[in-house]
Parts: sequence; C-alpha cells; structure tokens
Amino acid sequence: MATNYKDFTDKKMSSLFWQYALPAIIGTTVNTLYNIIDGIFIGHWIGREALSAAGLILPVMTIAAAIGLLIGVGSASRISIFLGQKAQDKAERIIGSSFVLTLLLSGITLAVLMIFIDPLLYLVGASEVTHTYAKQFLQIFLPGSLFLTLSFNYANMMRACGYPLKAMLIILSTVVANIILAPIFIKLFDWGMRGAALATTIAMMLSFILVMIHFTSNKSVVRLRLKNLRLDKESILDILSIGMSPFAMQVATSVVVVFINWQLNHYAPLANISGDDAIAAYSNANRLITLFIMVVIGVNQGMQPIVGYNYGAQNYARVKETFFYAVKIATVITGIGFLLGMFIPNLLASAFTSEQDMIDLSSTALRYITLLFILIGFQMVTTSFFQCIGMAKISIILSLSRQVLILLPTLYILPKFLGLDGVWLAAPVSDLLASILAYLTLYWYFKSVKNRHGHAINTND
Repeated sequence: MATNYKDFTDKKMSSLFWQYALPAIIGTTVNTLYNIIDGIFIGHWIGREALSAAGLILPVMTIAAAIGLLIGVGSASRISIFLGQKAQDKAERIIGSSFVLTLLLSGITLAVLMIFIDPLLYLVGASEVTHTYAKQFLQIFLPGSLFLTLSFNYANMMRACGYPLKAMLIILSTVVANIILAPIFIKLFDWGMRGAALATTIAMMLSFILVMIHFTSNKSVVRLRLKNLRLDKESILDILSIGMSPFAMQVATSVVVVFINWQLNHYAPLANISGDDAIAAYSNANRLITLFIMVVIGVNQGMQPIVGYNYGAQNYARVKETFFYAVKIATVITGIGFLLGMFIPNLLASAFTSEQDMIDLSSTALRYITLLFILIGFQMVTTSFFQCIGMAKISIILSLSRQVLILLPTLYILPKFLGLDGVWLAAPVSDLLASILAYLTLYWYFKSVKNRHGHAINTND
C-alpha cells in the first residue's frame, strides 16, 4: 500500500492526486458523517429539542477536534517535506512528538471543558430544555474524543507516509461501526443522547487501535518508536507552525457558531420563531454545508503531500500543476453544494426531521447560506496551498478572513437592518469578500515566484 516516492515527481499528476485525495476525502468527512448520522437519528427518534441541542454542542466538539487539526495537519505537512528531503529520522521524530503533544494538549483541553461544562453550554446559547440533552451527550463524548484526536492525527500522517488506501479503510470501518451502533443504542436500548455519544466514542476507539497497529508495525515506512516519544522542541515548533492555520480556523468556527447562536436567539423571536428552532434549523443546514467543506479539506490533504514533497525538492512546476488541479476539483464540489442548496433544500432538510415547519425553516437557512458557496472551493485550496509550502502566517490570515475578520462583523451589522435574514446572509457576503482576498494574495505570490524563478510558475493561469 505504500507509495513509491519517485511517483511524487514522475507519476501523472491527476492519478497521483486522486490516489491521495480520495482516501483523504473519506477520512476528513468522518466527523461530519458522525454528526449527520447522529442528527438523523436524534431528530427522528428523540425530538426537535434534542436536535437543537446537537447543534448547540458543535462549537464544543469543534474545539476538541481542533487539537487534531493543529497536530495532525502540521505533522503530515512536515513529514511530507522531510521525506522529500530524504530526512526519515526527522519524520519519525515528528511522529513521536505528535503522540505526546496530543496527549498533553488534548488532556488539558478536555479537562477544562468537562469542569466548566454547565456554564459553557449556557454560553453557547443553551436553554433550560436543550441544556439537559447537550450535557448528556458531552459527558460521554468529551472523554472519548481523545481517541478521535489521536486517530485523526495518525490517519493524516499515514497518508503523508504513503498509505492513503489503508488510512481510508480504517476510517471507513469506524463509520460503519457508528452506523451500526447508533440505532441500537438510541432506539433499541432507549439510551437517547447518551446512546448517540457512546456509539460515536466506540467507533473512535476502533479507529485509534487500528492506526496504532499500523505505526508500531515493522511494515510501516516510518514508525512510532519508543525513543521518539518525547517533546522534541524542533519537532514541536515544526508541527505547530504549520498546524496553527487549520487550528485557528476550527477555533474561529467555534466562536462564529456561538455568535450565530446568540444572534439567532435574539432575532428569531422577532420573526415569531423560537430561538431553539432557529438554532436547530441552522445546525441542520450547517451539517450539510460542512460535509462539502470537509470534502474540500480532503482535496487539500490530497494536494498536500504532492505539493509538500515537490516544494521540498524545488520542483515548482509540479507544485503549480497540482495546485490548479485542486482548485478545479474543489470548485466543482462547492458548485454541487450550491446547486443542491438552491434547488432541493427541502429534500435535504427532511433527512433530519419530519416536522414541516422545521423542514421549511432549515430550507430557508440552507438557501441563504449556499448563495455564493461555489466560491469557497478556491478560497480553501488557496489557504491550504500556503500552509503546504510553509507560509503559515499567510495561511492563518486567509483562513481567519472568512471565519472571523469578515464574518463576525457581517453577522453583527446585517441583522440590524435585515433581522433574521441578515443572520443567514452573513455567510455568502463573507464568502465573496474572503475569496477576493485569497485571489489577490495568490496573485501577489505567483508574481513574486515568477520574479525569482522565471518561467517556473505561469501567473497567467
């Protein structure tokens, strides 16, 4: 299953890209699939209040998952570059430091979240009704999310080390486990929200066990060795410098969702809609949108080892070719999301509930949010591109532009004039402005590279 590293420079780029992108897409969509599966079962079998609670806990779950992105993506990016430089020892030090760093950061984060779970839930917008459901889920999910973080980290590194198919199969096995266990625990055993959380936790444990078997095996190209289980300063700085961009994006996403919940609780009653219903509708729409976003993140991760290796090998023409191919694929994906959101939102919303008023409200939210969604593929690939080549600061700025620097002010201003519609419209306005910024930044970078390397990168593409 291992990739021949000569392929990174010689194999047809599109074939190599999909060899990595397809398994990565499956890997990155797992969290969203867990969320969608839980949302479907919760909405139909527990009720709309529980569905609203499932939306409320997304920021908390995202913070827990952000550690996985911080360490996993940063580690995978550095491993690709080191392997391109033939520095296998450095790659193995990254793998060892990643394990210890994950335990440390995740342990601290989860402990804080568990201690302050009650005030945290009220902070994110819980009512007295939804608080109970949300707490039942998080009390089981948060301790188990350590397995999610570790398995996510090492699945990323497995792809970077040349085992994309194996990573895909491991991730698929956990999705299947969750699909089997969730209805048993929620419906058959009547465990409600606790059953949904337990099914997810068991599936995450399975994934963790399988990735650890791989990295401790003699068959792995690079291994998790006992001597590298330490906090190596150089490795940690390498990991954090690259992983900070997706980490910042995830934390920003949590902040934005909390602010959206606040705005929905404030403006929905003015439109004769309860705050809990508006939050449930937003969470339904957000689940579907997030699925497409995670597919694009999978495309980015398929691009990452190819760009990282060739950038390390100074093969800039290959870097450019891969980047533009990824942009085309990502735009097709977000274009599909746009079409579905525009033309069949009711059908999509009915997956989560059979109550017509909730279907209608979720459909309205989905139409607004996907209005300019087609632009996001380009914006996300561009952000990831700068991360792949080690330009972490630019990557962070671009990721924060859409999630914080533009979206938060828009969420504050538009509802003052448009009410509840302004909350929904904030997303497409942010998508447009962030995409313009990404284009201008990319144009500047390609111009600067052309000045240094002549015809290596054609800025007319």
